[in-house]
Amino acid sequence: MPESASEQLTIAIIEQRLLDFLVERTKIEWEVGQDLFDSGVLSSLFAMELVVFVEKAFDVSIEREDLALANFRTVRAMTDLVQRLGKAADA
Repeated sequence: MPESASEQLTIAIIEQRLLDFLVERTKIEWEVGQDLFDSGVLSSLFAMELVVFVEKAFDVSIEREDLALANFRTVRAMTDLVQRLGKAADA
């Protein structure tokens, strides 16, 4: 059970960093499941900013196969991506 609580903390930290970045850049409050691109606020150019931010903030390397818009559409999707890439790096 402690591992699950620790994992939840990690998820919460990743989500908060992503939300903080989005608020800082857009001046809009976002929800973790909200579609960032359907909102009309974010562009495909901003998607590249998200890629760079995620790589730097979480020390992961995003490869070509992970550049799908679906991985960056929501904070939850980006959190899943960060966790998956982090686990792959640890393996």
